[in-house]
Amino acid sequence: MSGSRPADPPPASGAWRAGGPPGRRRWHALGRPLPLESGGELPGVRIAYETWGRLAADASNAVLVLHALTGDSHAAGPAGPGHPTAGWWDGLIGPGRALDTDRFHVVAPNVLGGCQGTTGPASLRPDGRVWGSAFPDLTQRDQVAAEAELAGALGIRRWALVVGGSMGGMRALEWAVSRPESVRSLLVLACPAAASAEQIAWARVQLGAIRADPRWHGGDYHGAAPGRGPHTGLGLARRLAQVTYRSEAEFQERFGRLPQGAEDPYRGGRYQVESYLDHHADRLVRRFDAASYVVLTQAMNRHDVGRGRGGTRAALRRVKARTVVAGVDSDRLYPLYQQRELAEGIRGAWPPRVITSAHGHDGFLVETGQVGALLAALTQPV
Repeated sequence: MSGSRPADPPPASGAWRAGGPPGRRRWHALGRPLPLESGGELPGVRIAYETWGRLAADASNAVLVLHALTGDSHAAGPAGPGHPTAGWWDGLIGPGRALDTDRFHVVAPNVLGGCQGTTGPASLRPDGRVWGSAFPDLTQRDQVAAEAELAGALGIRRWALVVGGSMGGMRALEWAVSRPESVRSLLVLACPAAASAEQIAWARVQLGAIRADPRWHGGDYHGAAPGRGPHTGLGLARRLAQVTYRSEAEFQERFGRLPQGAEDPYRGGRYQVESYLDHHADRLVRRFDAASYVVLTQAMNRHDVGRGRGGTRAALRRVKARTVVAGVDSDRLYPLYQQRELAEGIRGAWPPRVITSAHGHDGFLVETGQVGALLAALTQPV
């Protein structure tokens, strides 16, 4: 027979599992259950994280890098055992780069509720069973509280810089609002003060796709055989998300109406843009967990720095960090007016910066040169 060998079916969950190759990960186990904003506690929390560079004796050179929805602690370095993909900000972290590891100690944790080593739905409970559908609802504040426990364990009382984009930007902002004395400088990329109705609407369709998958089983699928997880639902969610992450102009320029290879769209074949979306869906189901996608997306929907703090304006006035807020000019998911609101609401923030990119929301990941320039300006000695 000719043709390429079919790919092996993906595991029920793409989560990192205990006993797998650790890669560059380290872990911190919280010494007590984590109180949750919704009430109750989460026991047995472990935070997976990676570091680059050496921490100064006075811990004054620590930088916290916070990842987006489907990211993880592997912000820099090659793919390899334990790390299915290369570092998502590899061009920015390392000797001589914008986050110069000869100068800074960079820390990147996997978010609470994630699936690459930190406690989440695919993790084991203290009784040895998988959390699955029993995993509690989270907010950005819960996730930052867990990260603050990690910082304390590392001996870091104040970050020289906290930086994040998209979901990571939400957490970076929450750090600066809830713990203003702990953040000296802040870079927030492509995120809002609160999730908007449209952003919640896009998320609702993605969550519906996962939950409608007959292999979802209410979130209790982690013991299923390869190929028997909720891959169809997670793949559909990723396809929709990918459309919101990129721009219409980029799709038209890259793909237009061209068919995929020899496929004929008039006879059941695909267009190139469809193949592109299929590719991203297949990659995600092999490295991510559907239940984590649900937990983290719901947490993003709950993002609102003004909740319980007298509103957005009052909350933003708590920030004491030297702050830069930047957005992407072609971002249709988190449009620029949301970053302007942040910059205008934070006392002493620089005027909002604009990243010029054809790549839409993903511009904060792709345009490392422009992001690097912002980092360089923000980390210059005052």
